[in-house]
Amino acid sequence: MKTLMKLRKEVSHGGVIPRGWRMAWYEPRRRVGIYFPAPVYWLARVLRELRHRVRVALRAPGIEVAEVFQMQRAQREREHLAEEYARGYMVGWRECFQTCLSAVEEEIARVDEPWDVGSFLPAAPKPPREQN
Repeated sequence: MKTLMKLRKEVSHGGVIPRGWRMAWYEPRRRVGIYFPAPVYWLARVLRELRHRVRVALRAPGIEVAEVFQMQRAQREREHLAEEYARGYMVGWRECFQTCLSAVEEEIARVDEPWDVGSFLPAAPKPPREQN
C-alpha cells in the first residue's frame, strides 16, 4: 500500500497531468483528481472501492436494528401525514366558521332596518276596476 502512495499524484483543476498517468478517481470535496501510472490506476481504484465497501459492510446495522429504524421511519411518516391532515381540517373549519359568522353578523345588522312587510305577503292580484 505504501508503494501505491508513492506512485500517487494529486492534480487540481488546471493542473498538469504527467504523461502516461491516468485518473484513478476524483475527489469532489477537495476538487482533486488522483492519478496513477497507466497500468496501476485500475488496481488503485479497485483497492479503494473494495476498502470502502468493506468499511460500509462492517458499519452496517444488524437486521433487527435496521427493522427498528424502518419502523420508526414509517411511524414518523404517518405522524407527519396526520399533522398535515389535521392542519388542513382546521383551516377548512376556520373558513367555514368565518363564513357562518359573517352571515350571522349580516342578519343582525339587518334587524336594525325596518321590515318590509309587503315582501312577506304573496303577490295578490289587483281587483278589477269597475267600469261605468
